[in-house]
Amino acid sequence: MSLEKLFRPGSVAVVGASSSEASIGAELIKNLLRGPFQGPVFPVNPHRKWVLGIKAYATVCEIPDPVDLAVISVPKERVLAVIDDCGKKGVGAAVIITAGFKEVGGDGVALENALRDKLRQYGIRAIGPNCMGMIVTNPEVRLNASFAATPALPGNVAFLSQSGALGEAILALAKSLGLGLSAFVSLGNRVDVSVNDLLQHWAEDDSTSVVLMYIESFGNMQRFPLIAANAARKKPILAVKSGRTAEGARAASSHTGALASRDLAADALFEKTGILRAATMEELFTLATAFASQPLPKANRVAIVTNAGGPGILATDVLASGDMKLAGLTPETIQTMRAVLPAEASVNNPVDMIATSGPAQYEVCVSAALKDPGVDALIVIFVSPITIDSYAVAQAVVRGKELAATPEKPVLVSFMGKVAYEEGARYLKDHKLPVYVFPEEPAHALIAMDKLRRFRERPIGDVVRFEVDKTRASAAIDSALARGPGSQLSPMELAELLSAYGIATLPLEVVDSPENAVQAAERLGFPVVMKISAPTLVHKSDIGGVLLDLKSPMEVKGAYYELSERARALSSPHHLIVQPYARGGQEVILGFSSERTAGKLLVLGLGGVYVEVLKDIAVRLCPITDAEAHRMIESLKSAPLLRGYRGGAPGDIDALVEMIQRLSYLAESEPRIETLEMNPVLIRPAGHGVAVLDVRGKLRE
Repeated sequence: MSLEKLFRPGSVAVVGASSSEASIGAELIKNLLRGPFQGPVFPVNPHRKWVLGIKAYATVCEIPDPVDLAVISVPKERVLAVIDDCGKKGVGAAVIITAGFKEVGGDGVALENALRDKLRQYGIRAIGPNCMGMIVTNPEVRLNASFAATPALPGNVAFLSQSGALGEAILALAKSLGLGLSAFVSLGNRVDVSVNDLLQHWAEDDSTSVVLMYIESFGNMQRFPLIAANAARKKPILAVKSGRTAEGARAASSHTGALASRDLAADALFEKTGILRAATMEELFTLATAFASQPLPKANRVAIVTNAGGPGILATDVLASGDMKLAGLTPETIQTMRAVLPAEASVNNPVDMIATSGPAQYEVCVSAALKDPGVDALIVIFVSPITIDSYAVAQAVVRGKELAATPEKPVLVSFMGKVAYEEGARYLKDHKLPVYVFPEEPAHALIAMDKLRRFRERPIGDVVRFEVDKTRASAAIDSALARGPGSQLSPMELAELLSAYGIATLPLEVVDSPENAVQAAERLGFPVVMKISAPTLVHKSDIGGVLLDLKSPMEVKGAYYELSERARALSSPHHLIVQPYARGGQEVILGFSSERTAGKLLVLGLGGVYVEVLKDIAVRLCPITDAEAHRMIESLKSAPLLRGYRGGAPGDIDALVEMIQRLSYLAESEPRIETLEMNPVLIRPAGHGVAVLDVRGKLRE
């Protein structure tokens, strides 16, 4: 259902309106009047005939005119009755300020469920409960349905927060930075309107150019990735996600679980959807300042114009860390700059004009850099010496930008020094140029802008739905489930499961005597490998649980006795396994783990015993397209080894891409599997495929 009545109401009723000083009911009325809201405001209070000089009504139903939006601040016990009144009146939307619902547990959970049912019954779209309210600065609306003390400056940035407590700080910080908001929404408990709903609304809202989010959880994960990705292709979405240290929430029983249990679930989700993650609220606003007024760069080539070498070097170092490049300036650009600069100045990028340069030099150099066809973005740095008029420099920067007539190229400015960061900075902001104190900040902002550009340009790819033997896969899972939820799958069950999904594994046989081990080795063909398989054994090499390259019956018998002895120390049942010995190729780890809020996370990395030492991994959210699978491989530091390094044979990348997609399909299709890890997977030379050498898997609890 549309959010029109929330964001463009024609009339507002405040239920729980009050004239009492310092009450929420009074602040709600005052903020609506200060807006001023561009429609009638109806106080609702059964104990008063007038509230702050406005006629009051005992209930919503007594209001003689239509009501689009109800802002509710009454004791929690009365909220359901108020919603009944709103439903009878035909109110289309509600902002429920009242707390005391699921956030307090116990009866609050049941009360919130009843509230959700009533809202659905009447078709009322609602923000909250337990929220700070919402603000819309559109001049045709001017809605401040919140109890915030700081009004929002009008602008083009929408902000949603899952924390009401942060709301006041967010509004105050945005105002201090001169960052104008199109809307601010404190979501509260999300009984109805969700992050998904707001992203869909703002993606189509002409008054919103950038979306900022403070989020603690994502909500409906089946819909969020697609909705967020569609929105991010239209407008920048920047987010702070709390909960970075939740990695200790559960003990991992595999490499994959241990690697994916860190704060990688949110990162994987953001990578998939194009949302740009900020580590702090300060960084969020650093990035927002640039996105709110500047276009995305067309490529990653940056010019720096500065009057001090040190700050230019600082910006250069940050750019280099984010895959940005210093632009090579053309001879024409260099000649233009040289004509106005002192002989001591450096016209190599970064262009160091030296401290004696003033407005004339800034105007020419800014214009020349922007006109250069090899420059995609410009950072201007000014360190304020006593002898230079900082306001005149700010004017010169603006003139240089206007002379260049290149609106498609972003320009970010660092004005350093207290003298500079007042009058001059204000002039730059008034002319829609983002201004920062330190040179690293515009560099970080450009990195984020270029990251979004690359997200929008990259191919989406296709999710392949393979033909699989679901009956065979279910039988393997059912067999493990007979031992109880949370059980480890046996080697044979795992082999059946993977085979049902078309994932190549080396043949194996479980043996229970030295004679059976020799017979299995003769069937499989020498040389063979023998190893211990046990639910509690994550690192086989730690106890010498793998013996390689066994070439004869005598060696196999000896290996059986040796491994049997080592297995006695294990606290869980175990099996001894015989497999063919596979040689050559590169080893990787490939697996998935279930993450409570994000879904199934697939992990690819350098395999074998090095996985937890080097932590060279890529984590992505399922489902994974063919294009995403390729990007996972290329993102690894060890990718050159797979492609063939220093004369080495290139690995079968196409086969690995297919295996990634097949495992992604298995992860999505089999919800009873908690985690599955194939380590190592052997990447054979191109054209010879890939094979799983060892695998572990665990059912959901």
